[in-house]
Amino acid sequence: MTTESATDRKANLLGSIWMIAAMALFAIEDTFVKVASLTLPVGQILIIFGFGGAAVFACLLRLNNKPLFVRDVLSRPMRIRVVFEITGRLFYVLAIAFTPLSAATVILQATPLVVVAGAAIVFGEKVGWRRWSAIFIGLIGVVVVIQPGTDSFSVLSILAIIGMIGFAGRDLASRAAPATLSTSMLGLYGFLSIVVAGSAFSIWQGASFVYPDFGTTLHLLGAIMAGVAAYSCLMKAMRTGEVSAVTPFRYTRLLFGITLGVVLFGEKLSPEMVVGSGLIVLSGLFILWRRRSAVLV
Repeated sequence: MTTESATDRKANLLGSIWMIAAMALFAIEDTFVKVASLTLPVGQILIIFGFGGAAVFACLLRLNNKPLFVRDVLSRPMRIRVVFEITGRLFYVLAIAFTPLSAATVILQATPLVVVAGAAIVFGEKVGWRRWSAIFIGLIGVVVVIQPGTDSFSVLSILAIIGMIGFAGRDLASRAAPATLSTSMLGLYGFLSIVVAGSAFSIWQGASFVYPDFGTTLHLLGAIMAGVAAYSCLMKAMRTGEVSAVTPFRYTRLLFGITLGVVLFGEKLSPEMVVGSGLIVLSGLFILWRRRSAVLV
């Protein structure tokens, strides 16, 4: 084994560990948010969470002597990114609050499939019939999970689907964002957009401010810290190993989310959810494998 090969394997292993850590922390963040939603309005949770995360990234920028604002923040891709960030965060938090955590987590895993489809449509990336077939099968997995037309169907599951589409749009817009914008800058304005989402929803809902008790305050702090740490680990993962080697470990969030939902909230893992999860994950892994094969060729 060459020195270069050993170095690549070590980088991929380290990147995979960072990715698993990120997915575990995202699942913990979701859990804290779900618990906080039992006593606080969703809009207020988003506002507090957004301000907390934005404050952390603002401090990171200042510690590195970086400005908090540059003109590229107002670029068209960034404006589009903010719209999708607001949509994704608002509807996914609503899904966490009003539907089982495990089901919302499963639906969220379809995001990479929608990103690949969107990249083909928006950016003209080449996607062959095999990957289109995998995308279609993965979306069938989403349908299996939500079970439309059956007694088990809940219209609230649409919240998670809208949130998933919002996150996919955000990821696509991030690819078009100016390269001059650092990870911390994207994090700052990403969290500020959550504040906008929470404010808009609070106004629409007409919910009055609720003073959080000590326990709820701890849950909110936990969500903020887990969210910031997860975002940082995710960036570490994507910058340490090869994308094709690290990205498959995104699906470990499925395991963490389902486990926390079953253990902490007593959620039931139905056969439909198992089948749907399998279709989504296998489709996503196949797409990644096909992409890597095309690169190697």
